[in-house]
Amino acid sequence: MPARTLLLVPGGIALLAGLDAALLLLGLPAPVSTSRLPEVHGMLLVLGFVGTVVALERAVALGRRWGYLAPAALGVGGLLLLTPAPLAVGRALFVVGGAALVALYVPLWRRSPADAVLVQAGGAVLATGGSLLWLSGVGVPTLLPWLVGFLVLTIVGERLELAHVVVLGPRAAPLLVGAAAAVMLAAGVALLWPVAGYALFGAALLALVGWLARFDVARRTVRGTGLPRFMAACLLTGYAWLAVAGAVWLLLGQQPGGFGYDAVVHGVFLGFVIMMIMAHAPVILPAVIRRPLPYHPVMYVPAALLTASLLLRIAVGDLREVDWAWQVGGAVNIVALLLFVVIAVWSVVRGRAAGATPSAPSQPVLQAVP
Repeated sequence: MPARTLLLVPGGIALLAGLDAALLLLGLPAPVSTSRLPEVHGMLLVLGFVGTVVALERAVALGRRWGYLAPAALGVGGLLLLTPAPLAVGRALFVVGGAALVALYVPLWRRSPADAVLVQAGGAVLATGGSLLWLSGVGVPTLLPWLVGFLVLTIVGERLELAHVVVLGPRAAPLLVGAAAAVMLAAGVALLWPVAGYALFGAALLALVGWLARFDVARRTVRGTGLPRFMAACLLTGYAWLAVAGAVWLLLGQQPGGFGYDAVVHGVFLGFVIMMIMAHAPVILPAVIRRPLPYHPVMYVPAALLTASLLLRIAVGDLREVDWAWQVGGAVNIVALLLFVVIAVWSVVRGRAAGATPSAPSQPVLQAVP
């Protein structure tokens, strides 16, 4: 197992700490209880966990040692948020990690000057900007569009690359680049003029969903079997959740707190982002750790459990303001995530015992999915 796999450890710790903080925010018993955990919950999961994984995947794709500065800084920054060290230290490392991630895209762009790389680089710029805002004292609810934009543009940019498997019209890529630029513009506008900014942000997210509905290969592979069908089912479910969040922002504007905030945040970060992770885990992990993660139909169980519990949390708990549905849905969200981790580990052990050999794609791993 390559030494770079150790860079996944801080991301895994950030995930577990973020889930622990989620229990505290739900008002439920948690293994660890500190006053700091709820405060850093969102940044732990977005930059400490997902950001570390994304940056590590990009570093692997680049194949240069300096590229590992990005996942290292993001991972260590997440760990420092869990210690008595001043919060500013962890926040500053997030800025360093975000800037290093932006730098990663320079040689990637020189290697392949494609629209997909440009869109993903835009996401990295938003991650860096969001980290700077957090370091300067801006609250997470206020900088939320920057965090959402980071993850959405990263994922959608990779889906653009996959769309080249099929025949795209000449306007497809420019349309996506335009929608991505609108997301970046809206994130900035929302800081100064929230009414206009959040409406624009919601419209831009809906434009991205519309593009995915029209051009993404998941529309075709969902009619297949095995891994392609599982991935497509997760992807299409994730796109639906992103559309829900976009519609809320477009029609209702900023959700500064309460049930509305809970609905849009978890619609994006659980319904969209985690579904993307579940969909691509059989490709991401083998490319990074050089160990196979064979697909098994049991992977549908946590995906379905996450979807059902998120429906309970948002449709009943948030929209109808039913506390028990919000708590139960949130608790089962956590169970679904942990169950998928357990299944992924079991699949790696099972694949290694069977003697399977993972592929080692040279391009970003999400782009290597057939």
